[in-house]
Amino acid sequence: MEYVVAAVILLVVLIAGAVGLVVPRMRRRELPPQGGTTTLEKPTVDEQAPPVVVPPVRDEELPPLIVEEKPAPAVEEKPEIERPEPTAGRLVRLRARLSRSQNIFGRGLLSVLSRDHLDEDAWEEIEDTLISADVGVEATQVIVERLRERVRVLGSRTAAEVREQLAEELTAALEPDLDRSLKTAPHDGRPGVMMVVGVNGAGKTTTCGKIGRVLIADGRSVLFGAADTFRAAAAEQLATWGERVGAETVRGPEGADPASVAFDAVKRGIETGVDTVVIDTAGRLQNKIGLMDELGKVKRVVEKHGPVDETLLILDATTGQNGLEQARVFTEVVDVTGVVLTKLDGTAKGGIVIAVQRKLGIPVKLVGLGEGPDDLAPFEPAAFVEALLGGAA
Repeated sequence: MEYVVAAVILLVVLIAGAVGLVVPRMRRRELPPQGGTTTLEKPTVDEQAPPVVVPPVRDEELPPLIVEEKPAPAVEEKPEIERPEPTAGRLVRLRARLSRSQNIFGRGLLSVLSRDHLDEDAWEEIEDTLISADVGVEATQVIVERLRERVRVLGSRTAAEVREQLAEELTAALEPDLDRSLKTAPHDGRPGVMMVVGVNGAGKTTTCGKIGRVLIADGRSVLFGAADTFRAAAAEQLATWGERVGAETVRGPEGADPASVAFDAVKRGIETGVDTVVIDTAGRLQNKIGLMDELGKVKRVVEKHGPVDETLLILDATTGQNGLEQARVFTEVVDVTGVVLTKLDGTAKGGIVIAVQRKLGIPVKLVGLGEGPDDLAPFEPAAFVEALLGGAA
């Protein structure tokens, strides 16, 4: 019996040992080897399960397709080419702009001349009125003496008669026979060349642009030369005026030699076959000898292409008699051929036109009567006097 019990105990011990050896091996076999690749078992598929049916998606159920649009390349819009109004009769159309000067001539002079009797006091009052309008002392004395003689000889009594005689004397003082045409026509295979000079602040660059419009309105083709290289804004301003009327502008870098830019402008004008080259120069103070000499250099360099046909001096009418000294000095340097009187609408001293012509013998060819682009008019003595006197009688 004891043998049986011992055998059973031995058997149990053997079985337990065997189990202890087998179970750890099975566990190690279930774990993936370190550093190895894990093999995923393919999931079982229930072959009896019905297939999944996906319903078709209708077009209206699809989300909208978003397409990123590339911005269109910017197109530079060219400014619309303007067509300046004709210059014929422009001064008559602008006569209302002379209202301030009309107060001096129309209401001042004519109120005296319409008196029943013109005594010495009346004639002195007439002289004072003309002098205050910047006609000038010498010109005033001549005009008054001639008018007194006509009134005495003709026995004029009515205001209308005296007004007519005054208008004739003022027109005669403006020397209507002077040549006021602008010499801008091409000749000898090159364009007409116009230089524009003047002091700082006279509105020179703006007037250059307006002169270009005057020429284009009268049928000329124009090219601008921006020889005012000391002010970058001047070249920009002139180029803008050119763009408005389809005129090319030749310019150089800021601080470039003005004579070189002017020379290149005329050369370009010859190449393109334009009618007229308008050269804007830097504003010069007439008491700066070096700057005035430089202006003379500009003219000499330009004349390597041929003579300068027209040299216009821009004068500010509001400067009065000071403008006469400016004109005299510029004439000595560059031989001014004509005067453009600007800002005439902003002064009561319209008589400066008479003073300029009598003192210098240089014709006023254009007058500025406003800030608009076409407020520059060819000067017509008779029409100007009628505008100054107005409708008073």
